[in-house]
Amino acid sequence: MIKKIDKKNTKSSVQEYTLTLAMLKKQIQESQVKAAFSVNRELLKLYWTIGEIISQKQQEYGWGTKIIEQLANDLQKEFPGIAGFSRTNIFRMRSFYATYAIVPVAAGQLEKMPIFQIPWWHNVVLLTKLKNNNQRLWYAQKAAEHGWSSTILEIHIEVNRYGREGKAITNFTKTLPLPDSDMAQQSLKDPYLFDFLTLQNKHLEKDVEQGLINHIQKFLLELGEGFAFIAQQKHLEVGGDDFYIDLLFYHVNLRCYIVVELKATAFKPEYLGQLNFYLSAVDNLLRHPEDKPTIGLLLCKTKNNITAEYALSGFNRPIGVAEYQTKIMKNLPKEFKSSLPTVEEIEAELKKLELLSKKRSPKKNSDLKKTVTRKPKTKP
Repeated sequence: MIKKIDKKNTKSSVQEYTLTLAMLKKQIQESQVKAAFSVNRELLKLYWTIGEIISQKQQEYGWGTKIIEQLANDLQKEFPGIAGFSRTNIFRMRSFYATYAIVPVAAGQLEKMPIFQIPWWHNVVLLTKLKNNNQRLWYAQKAAEHGWSSTILEIHIEVNRYGREGKAITNFTKTLPLPDSDMAQQSLKDPYLFDFLTLQNKHLEKDVEQGLINHIQKFLLELGEGFAFIAQQKHLEVGGDDFYIDLLFYHVNLRCYIVVELKATAFKPEYLGQLNFYLSAVDNLLRHPEDKPTIGLLLCKTKNNITAEYALSGFNRPIGVAEYQTKIMKNLPKEFKSSLPTVEEIEAELKKLELLSKKRSPKKNSDLKKTVTRKPKTKP
C-alpha cells in the first residue's frame, strides 16, 4: 500500500529545519565574535601589563632605551612563535599604558574602556594620530560601535569627524522627542567635506548633486552610518503639480526618511520653506505608519549660524542646516590646457613673426627705392 505524503507536514518540516539552521548559524557566529573579542581583550591586557611594568622600571631604576631594546630582543628569542614583541611594539605598549593610565576609571572598570574593545592596531592609530585622550576615547568608542577597520578609522581622523559630528544647526530638540533628537543631532555634521569633488568657485546645485551621485560610495561614507540612498531627483506629485527632491535617503537607525536639498549659495531663510514643503509631502506620500517623522538636511555653500538658528525657530518639522566644502578648481581643466598654447609657445611664435617681418622689410624698401629712382627711358 502506497503511503500518502502529507504535504503540509513536509512543508512545515522544511521550514522548521531552515529556521533551526539559521538559529544555529547565528549562535556559532556570535560565539566566534565573542571568542575573537575575548582573545583581543586578553592580548590588550597583556600589552597593558607589559607597558605598566616597563614604566615602573623606568621610574624606579632609570631604565633607558638600550635596556628596553634588549628586553624586546630577549622576549622575541624566548617566544619565537608569538608576534608583537618587536622593539617598536614594546615602546608602543609603554605608550599605551602611560597614555591611558591617567584617565580616571572606577575600580575594576578598566576593561570596559573602549580602547579594550578594538584591535591593537586601532590603538596604535589612535596613539600616533591623536594627542588628546578625549578624542582617542571618542574614536575608540565609534570604532567599536560601528566595526570600523583601521583604514576607515584613519580616514575619520583625517577628516576630523570628532570636530564636525553633531555640529549642524538644527531644531531637533524642539521637534523630536528624546532620545530621537540626540540621535538625529549626532547623525549630522558641519561642515560636510566633499573633497572628492572638484568644482568651479561659482558652481550650480546640479554640479554638486551629480558629483555626489558619481561618487556615491564616498558620499555615503561622509554622511556616516545608517544612511541608505533612495533616489536622486525624487518625483512627487502634489495637487497636480510636479516636484523633485534633490536627494532622498532612508536612515536605518533613525527609522525615517531624510530629504537632502543642495544650495550652491549662502544660506537664505526662504530655502527652509521649500524644504519644509518637501518634508510634508514625503510624510504624506512615502512615509510608512511605523516610520518616524522625516528629517530635512539643507546643505549650503556657506551660512550664518545666527541667521540659520532664527530661521529654524519658526518651523515645527525637524530640519538641519550645514555647510559643504569641495575642492575649488584654481586652473583650467587638463583637456582645455592641452588645447591652448603656453606663454612660451606664444612668445616663440611672436619672435618668429618679428624675424620674418625684419627679413621682408629691407627687400620692400630697396624695391621701393628702385621704383622711385628709376629714370624713364628716353627715346633715341
